[in-house]
Amino acid sequence: MGLFAIADLHFGFSVNKPMSIFGAHWEGHSEKIIENWKKNVGAEDTVLLPGDISWAMKENEAQIDLQIINDLPGRKIFLEGNHDYWWKSASKLERKYEKMRFLKNDCDLYENIFICGTRGWLCPNDTHFTEQDKKLYEREQIRLRLSLDSAMRKGAKEILLMMHFPPTNDKQEDSAFVQIIGEYPIQQVVYGHLHGKQSHDMGLKGERDGVNYQLVSADYLNFCPKKIL
Repeated sequence: MGLFAIADLHFGFSVNKPMSIFGAHWEGHSEKIIENWKKNVGAEDTVLLPGDISWAMKENEAQIDLQIINDLPGRKIFLEGNHDYWWKSASKLERKYEKMRFLKNDCDLYENIFICGTRGWLCPNDTHFTEQDKKLYEREQIRLRLSLDSAMRKGAKEILLMMHFPPTNDKQEDSAFVQIIGEYPIQQVVYGHLHGKQSHDMGLKGERDGVNYQLVSADYLNFCPKKIL
């Protein structure tokens, strides 16, 4: 059994949204992800998918993308991204896809490690942060604590946290998310959202205060799920 992670699949098999407009390396990216997934992930493995799964706007439009993911090897744990407008009800989705977990204000378990997560948002002092972002930033702190407290009530000794947005701003300054991370037994944080070398370089990577931060955006991983455990 292994634990893998890859964010930002940006599948669009039912909508006309080619990712190649973001660079030639995105050409055929969905097929690359599927091929690499099949080569590297086994039936007993688990894959973390921290957001931006499908370009679909409605759940019925996302069904093709979700069914393709469902048919790939391994168990999947999803997190909502800022483009996942199709995501309305986690419980409804889980009834439809038995090998897929849609994490929302709660936790899951991989061996003896609790998997927690929330979407996150832009952090203060980020180049693009505005007053309108403040409310979402504060709300995501609440959702993060809901997920982490759910794990602690179940006796968590070790937590792996996934977020869609990076937990810091583009200057890698501490944030309320980083502060919360320090209050819980979190050893690893995986996140996505950042695309292109300039953005990749702005993401927090490596160890800080005993926590290992990993960027797992699909293009950063060359469209191949990364084994993290």
